Amino acid sequence: MSLVDELKSAVTPRAALLVVGVFALQLLFITSYVGALHHPEPRDVPFGVVAPQRVSTQLVAELDGLPGSPLAPRAVADAATARNQILNRDIDGALVVDPAGRTDTLLVASGGGTVLSSTLQAMLTRVEASQDRAVRTVDVAPASPEDFDGLSAFYLVVGWCVGGYICAAILAISAGSRPANRERAIIRLGVLAVYSVLGGLGGAIIVGPILGALPGSVAALWGLGTLVVFAVGAATLALQSVFGIVGIGLAILLIVVAGNPSAGGAFPLPMLPPFWNAIGPALPPGAGTWAARSIAYFKGNDMTASMLVLSAWAVVGVVVTLVMSSLKRKPEAEPIAAEVGPASGTPTP
Repeated sequence: MSLVDELKSAVTPRAALLVVGVFALQLLFITSYVGALHHPEPRDVPFGVVAPQRVSTQLVAELDGLPGSPLAPRAVADAATARNQILNRDIDGALVVDPAGRTDTLLVASGGGTVLSSTLQAMLTRVEASQDRAVRTVDVAPASPEDFDGLSAFYLVVGWCVGGYICAAILAISAGSRPANRERAIIRLGVLAVYSVLGGLGGAIIVGPILGALPGSVAALWGLGTLVVFAVGAATLALQSVFGIVGIGLAILLIVVAGNPSAGGAFPLPMLPPFWNAIGPALPPGAGTWAARSIAYFKGNDMTASMLVLSAWAVVGVVVTLVMSSLKRKPEAEPIAAEVGPASGTPTP
């Protein structure tokens, strides 16, 4: 056989298409991560201004007109309201102006991302210096000393997501991408549910009691982890039931390529480019990271949207998996084999 014939024999069209798909996935991975993270800068960060009305109106207009629109400022009634809005995750920071002095107070929350709080501090220090004023910073929701740059919540959720799609991939590869019947699909989903409960508990214990990386309720993190793992796993099972083995690649595309850089982990959402800022909250890594930080640093506030997103992924994944398993599959042609009679040597049916 010639080299070309050997190549045709060794590499099937299906294998070639899969290799091309992996190559495309690789390029998308590089594009997504570098595109999202190579030049972080704040854009329309929700920001409060506490000051007398005349000063507040002028200062809001000045902050709103900063080059690049880094802030989306709004007037807030008083310092207590500003604190509550930060803890409710309605705003990411606030400037409390002291009309009787020359030093104002900047309220931030490094638990939501230390990069963003540091950026706000540097920005407002420059703005105040241009008016011959000073600023002191008060962290109303500080990140744990064991949580460097506030990244532990993100890495915890990434671990849960990885477990979810790998578990689903193993369940599918071991016995066919599409379950043979609804009963098999239910069994796979049941195994995934048990795995999710154990995976959620393990992650919560590791970042909490064992490493002390994240404060907050272990039980709440356990529940969140269970939902994250199951949502990602169910979505992966659904994609595999529809697209076969290619569904694993699509799951990686959604969760890893698109989801991780847009999750607000390395850089909080207001510092990401518009595309990643927009898709992040709708994908499991982003929804999970937001909820994990809320549990750890914000008393569980503002989690409703994230929990609805994760629940939607779980429900849709379950429904699609069950529907696809209920569809009748074409019966495979069975080979006609002839047995040789032991005495006569003639074929018998």
